[in-house]
Amino acid sequence: MPTEAGLIKGLEGVVAATTRLCHLDGVQGRLAYQGHDIDDLARRASFEEVVWLLWHGELPRAAALEGFRKELAAARPPEPLVLKALKLLPREMHPMRVLQTTIALLGALDSDAEDNSAEANRRKAVRLVAQMATITAAFHRVRQGKRPAPPRPELGHAANFLYMVAGKKPKAVQVRAFDAALVLYAEHEMNASTFTTRVIASTLSDMHSAVAGGLGALKGPLHGGAGEAVMRTLQEIGSADQAEAFTKKALAEKRRLMGFGHRVYKAGDPRARILRELAEKACRQSGEGRWFDIAVRLHEAVNREKGLIPNVDFYSAPLFYALGIPVDLFVPVIAVSRIAGWTAHVLEQHADNRLIRPRAEYVGPAHRPFRPLAERD
Repeated sequence: MPTEAGLIKGLEGVVAATTRLCHLDGVQGRLAYQGHDIDDLARRASFEEVVWLLWHGELPRAAALEGFRKELAAARPPEPLVLKALKLLPREMHPMRVLQTTIALLGALDSDAEDNSAEANRRKAVRLVAQMATITAAFHRVRQGKRPAPPRPELGHAANFLYMVAGKKPKAVQVRAFDAALVLYAEHEMNASTFTTRVIASTLSDMHSAVAGGLGALKGPLHGGAGEAVMRTLQEIGSADQAEAFTKKALAEKRRLMGFGHRVYKAGDPRARILRELAEKACRQSGEGRWFDIAVRLHEAVNREKGLIPNVDFYSAPLFYALGIPVDLFVPVIAVSRIAGWTAHVLEQHADNRLIRPRAEYVGPAHRPFRPLAERD
């Protein structure tokens, strides 16, 4: 809440920009992209269709979608210098740091890097959407001592990512679940990473720099890192019958349980409901049902004890794990999706730009006289 001086800690509830991209109604628990309800998009649209929607304001027609898929396929193969860099980076380096490093390198290699025109930004956005997935998968292969799996032009975005991570063609049910998850994470109004991206874009810096900043914000455990923390918690619990005891012990120790509650949603995160369905199907079909069972029991225990309900990161954890995605790739996977929203926000910010420059309330000492060094003893 505002103080007498007008401070609003964490900028909670402050409106910092107008946007046509995403409508988030926290009271009603509704999320929509460009007017399309998230439930419809997750169940009926592909990630490629959603990216087009965010950039252009309308869902694509068949010919436009086919052309866009070809653009992404052409942009998907990794830059040779980026591949060389991936092989030189420490294998224990967190994949989010790898993404920040290589996205900055891509900016140095992009012929449109310093051109902020709408046309150049659109070309860069295509390359960034394609390359974010390729780089994430390639580094995972490299750190295992394997050769990166080259993208396959006949596969869509979701299928290509799963293929490039595992080195084998995924099943249709896996692709559909992952595609829906990408749709759910594609955009989410003025969250921390998107705000960071828009602040950087407002300085008229380039798109790659803005995205690198967004990656830094997404890495934090209070933002994108929550899903990774959820899976670590499920692994710590180990079995569904231990969830109740674990919850009571964790709360008694005042331990923060990630994946619960949300700053904006008061009626529940609509993405969590959809992800719960996807997670159950994926976990049962992959033989990893125990992770879903532990998640459900933990959800019930925390809700009973604290009245908290899951957010988007809670059920995405067992879903991603069932799809064979390593735990430390959970946050990069969100970046693979959220690059759609970040690039859309850069396009929107540059179309009607004003430098984002908030103020701070000073609470330090009042004016003090300067004392020469010899008099400070």
